[in-house]
Amino acid sequence: MDIRHLELLRDLRERGSLAAVAAATHRTPSALSQQLRTAQRAAGTPLVEARGRGLRLTEAGELLADGADEVGAALTRVAARLEEHRGDPVGTVRVAGLPSGLTALLPGALTSLAGSRVSVEIDDLDLAETDYARAAADADIVIAHSLTSEVPVGGERLSSTVLVREPLDVAVPPDHPLARRSSLHPGDVVDEAWISVPEGYPFDTVLQRIEAECGRALRRRLRVRDNQLVAALVATGEGLALLPRYTTRTADEFALVPLVDVPAARWIVALSRPDRAERVAVRLVTARLRAAGAALTGERIP
Repeated sequence: MDIRHLELLRDLRERGSLAAVAAATHRTPSALSQQLRTAQRAAGTPLVEARGRGLRLTEAGELLADGADEVGAALTRVAARLEEHRGDPVGTVRVAGLPSGLTALLPGALTSLAGSRVSVEIDDLDLAETDYARAAADADIVIAHSLTSEVPVGGERLSSTVLVREPLDVAVPPDHPLARRSSLHPGDVVDEAWISVPEGYPFDTVLQRIEAECGRALRRRLRVRDNQLVAALVATGEGLALLPRYTTRTADEFALVPLVDVPAARWIVALSRPDRAERVAVRLVTARLRAAGAALTGERIP
């Protein structure tokens, strides 16, 4: 089967409609529709079925879309071996993702790449956890986070590298009695006013765990997406909040106190499509991001 047919099916799985694939790949929907019909004739079985205004893959279509990743990764590995034979890696790597992760990891990674022939393009994305994996359709590396496992939801088909495991601490205003504590239990904070994140954002999962542990609801005074704004509100005494230990840059303006008895940490990970993960330049940038993550925690990388 034509590799272009496999790639079309993979793109359809990632984007959900011919119109979306056409917009992303600068082709016309009619041309893609013709290519899809040709692919189905070659396969001898339906590869897609209607779903609302879009399309979804049949089992046969899913099988061939997986094949696009396998074939693409194999071809990229061959190209990578040739590039390694020639010498230094060359190329542009598109990095997108979590703003706090980019802020903490990219400066060190870029410094370590100075003098190389690898350049980096950056796009910051403030998304719900479940949306980061989809961004891998348009970027070589997506810096995502997850509070449930080392692989964010939706990233099961992607190459995943853990960059850092980061505890989520309770941010406490400087004059609050709890600011002097060495650790906090759910019962210590359940009756306090909280600055939370929007529903569906990962940090809210930890607050839900506190509620489940204590059997009653928290008082969420505000719901805010941006961690810097959350930090500013905590510093002025508006309430408690959850903030990441290593990537919170204004922690000297309030106390960060470890939360115990409920899981409170996130994994910051690099996600890539399998074919892109094989590129020498992408492997290099991922390794430098991993080193930057280790520097945050004091971890030694062999």
